[in-house]
Amino acid sequence: MSSALPWGPLTAYLVVLALQRFSELALSRRNLQRLRGRGAREQGAGHFPIFILLHALYPVALVAEVLRGARPGPGWSFWLAAWLMAQALRVAAIVALGERWNVRIVVLPGVPPVRAGVYRWLAHPNYLAVALEFAAAPLLFGAWRTAIAASALNAVVMAVRIPAEERALREAGGPRA
Repeated sequence: MSSALPWGPLTAYLVVLALQRFSELALSRRNLQRLRGRGAREQGAGHFPIFILLHALYPVALVAEVLRGARPGPGWSFWLAAWLMAQALRVAAIVALGERWNVRIVVLPGVPPVRAGVYRWLAHPNYLAVALEFAAAPLLFGAWRTAIAASALNAVVMAVRIPAEERALREAGGPRA
């Protein structure tokens, strides 16, 4: 691989990442308004700022590591495929949840959790997609330090987030679908 900075691919990735995250935030905001109109409640809001911080600092760390010399290795195509799988999983989770998809933990009292689509096989497909992305995307650019740091921090956040979400879903009740 060349030692030249991979500006084209890195820029393309960062643009896709920014468009994706901002569109997800807009969708989440719309869904939150609709859900609140139906009596939904947010749970676990206390850890949400850490979530935002992790997702905001991740691309900064990636760019910094590339500027310090990280370059795509011979396995870049594997990491690209893994990143694309993460995107497919994320889209499947958003589609399956429909208007109930949100970046926050929001539950409708008395309504059972979604068990359709990808949720038939996985309890938290969106979180799996993010974990895969935090490993694959940096490794696509040879940024192994960012992959380790983002993955480790994400694991810590998920250790708080997933139990909070599970608890919220249990407390919301509703018949099991």
